[in-house]
Amino acid sequence: MASAAVESRQPSAIDRVLRLFGEVRPGESATVLLLFLNLFLLLVGYYILKTVREPLILATGGAEVKSYAAAGQALALMGFVPLYSWFSARVDREKLVLGVTLFFILNVELFFVGAKLAIPYLGVVFYIWVGIFSLATIAQFWSYANDLYSRETGERLFAIIAVGATAGGPVGAKLAETMFRMKVSPYDMLHVTAAILVVQLALYWIVNRRETLGAAARPTALTGSGGFALVLRSRYLMLMALVLVILNIVNTTGEYILGRSVVAQAAAMAAGDPSFQKESFIGEFYGSLNFAVTTLTFLVQAFVVSRIVSFFGIAGVVLFAPLLSLGAYGIVAGGAAFAALRWAKIFENATDYSVTNTGKQMLWLPTTRDEKYKAKQAIDTFFVRSGDLLSAGCVYLGTQVLALDTMGFAWANVVFALAWLGVAWLLLREQRRVVAVQGTGAAAPGVH
Repeated sequence: MASAAVESRQPSAIDRVLRLFGEVRPGESATVLLLFLNLFLLLVGYYILKTVREPLILATGGAEVKSYAAAGQALALMGFVPLYSWFSARVDREKLVLGVTLFFILNVELFFVGAKLAIPYLGVVFYIWVGIFSLATIAQFWSYANDLYSRETGERLFAIIAVGATAGGPVGAKLAETMFRMKVSPYDMLHVTAAILVVQLALYWIVNRRETLGAAARPTALTGSGGFALVLRSRYLMLMALVLVILNIVNTTGEYILGRSVVAQAAAMAAGDPSFQKESFIGEFYGSLNFAVTTLTFLVQAFVVSRIVSFFGIAGVVLFAPLLSLGAYGIVAGGAAFAALRWAKIFENATDYSVTNTGKQMLWLPTTRDEKYKAKQAIDTFFVRSGDLLSAGCVYLGTQVLALDTMGFAWANVVFALAWLGVAWLLLREQRRVVAVQGTGAAAPGVH
């Protein structure tokens, strides 16, 4: 495991710089920076694809088709997860990362070829694929990081590594915006992401060589059941999956509450001013919101998350988000003004992308290698997308059957946040049990 025997020496200048963001010990900086850069590049590449997919699906499928994309992704993931489990059981860690990354690079170039051939509805397929790409590649990165580090080391370093994600997103979005302004074809932009994935492979190779050099044995291929089976027979993994499902219900429903409120605010302002442009107001609102979210996310990830872990342990990063959502939607349900809703969603999203994301990765540290790769793909892809689907069902029920207003949906999110808090508490209890059983050298029932 990485950092199992860190050299006893004085911290370097890089060590001291990284200590601004978390507890880095001598000898750990090089691998941390390589993983940071790897994740940074992955998010840059993803945000290029994410920006490109919007005009492509709207041009070929329309807004209605876009709204059904979550269902299409869930169906596709039901096939992807077993295939990933099958492949991971036949190759070692290095070949797994190589094979999956090359698969996505090939996909990127096939979309470019498909565009040249003018294949119908390619934008719809691309939209669904981008969602799978982002979930699967980010899950695999964190599977790899969990495999490298022990639980104690990962809890110290994951908050620092995750800064790469919060920094990469804005850079990727800005790079895509610049290329659009330069009139670069959307499908030509795909080559940029393909090149980034090639660099990623090189970084994986370097890290793998560093961490396996001198090791008694190289990591072998995975064994055992598939991802879904591993989740279903483990109480710990089932609780983890349920937490992510509820988290996504709360967050996606919150996006609906905000969107509905923005439209209502725009309509009210247009009623009093015939020259008022609703589209400009909405666009400016979301531009400002996204800037605030990305800025706050970076600051929290860089300077706050590691401190939460240091003072409160894993419980701090797991319980922080449901407590925040409970308070935020409680304020909205009580009739808070539109400005309060805006700030509530900014804090909720920033927390989700920083504190909660770090906690999600730390929860995998005490699991087996099979679970780190196979079960993580199932939970971070299919179950996450299932939460979005359930949120869509809640919105349909609330609008078409119960006729809920904005405050009614906020109260619904209060209930979901309470459920989230309760399940998170049970998950932490189970996590402590798993860690305690590991300490005795035994296998935790239903987990190992």
